[in-house]
Amino acid sequence: MKKHLITAVKVAVPLVIIIWLLTQINAAQLAQLRARPKDWAMIATAFACSMFAICITFVRWYLLVGALQIPFRLRDAFRLGFLGFLLNFVSFGSVGGDLFKAFFIAREHPTRKAEAVATVVVDRMIGLYALLLVTTTAILLSRIPNPSPVLATICNFTFAATAIGGIGVIVVLIPGFTRGSFSEFLSGLPKVGNAVGRLITSVRMYRDKYLVMLLILAMSMTVHTLLAVSIYLIAGALFAETPTLGEHLILVPLSMVAGALPFTPAGLGSFEIAMESLYELVPVGGPGDVIGVLVALSYRLITIGIAAVGVVYYWTSRREVQLIFREAEKTQLEEK
Repeated sequence: MKKHLITAVKVAVPLVIIIWLLTQINAAQLAQLRARPKDWAMIATAFACSMFAICITFVRWYLLVGALQIPFRLRDAFRLGFLGFLLNFVSFGSVGGDLFKAFFIAREHPTRKAEAVATVVVDRMIGLYALLLVTTTAILLSRIPNPSPVLATICNFTFAATAIGGIGVIVVLIPGFTRGSFSEFLSGLPKVGNAVGRLITSVRMYRDKYLVMLLILAMSMTVHTLLAVSIYLIAGALFAETPTLGEHLILVPLSMVAGALPFTPAGLGSFEIAMESLYELVPVGGPGDVIGVLVALSYRLITIGIAAVGVVYYWTSRREVQLIFREAEKTQLEEK
């Protein structure tokens, strides 16, 4: 009962947020949007950019798996990648896309369970840090004149998070950090110890994979840049006056960070409200005639279209997927 109640709240809260944002839209703005011709070629290009970016993440994960010498095919990386992307939208239980991918590899290679978990942990960790790097670079290059106090705080927080992340990378490269009493102490902390222990174990496995890690970081930054370009194109297709691409390289990654927080399924609600707020804060000349929540929802439709590819993979191998899903949920319950 408690589990179903939590799931219901996770779904209801973001829906309430989105409905509230939609009710704040001025009727005149909606009338102008309906009357304005849409640039469908730009929307198609935005879809292509997003699809290409998502496919890069599948190749990125394939390289991470290969770096640990785990037998794995690129076509399986795409199949599991699309299935995982789909599960991030439709799975409201304990098994999301990342856990599903890790469990599939662990099932295929029972003696490599720790390595299987490490691939998705490092993939997510590098992806998040790449978000911060893209945002920091865009802020420094844009040199926003006279930012508001709120925007200045956001920028300073981004700088601090990027710096702390960089220091963390340097620290974990120090010989002995991932082994010894200190790492054992962190792994033994109540509530967070298991998560910290998995992170330390994952880092340990990739410590000497410098070239692969640099390539993965570059690929991650490319992904986030492409997604920012995609949203920039969506805004340009729907509205006449939009913020610049440089400004989108600031507001989109920050919105993605909000969407990456594990509070709602696929960041539903948190991503939309972040986009709406940042369209007001970031652009030097204001948001123009852009309605942030509508841009966010349009991008959400594109990602749902990409997730639809996962539906095809699901129906062609649904028995295997359902079996893995049940086994993964059972394992989760046993660990708790």
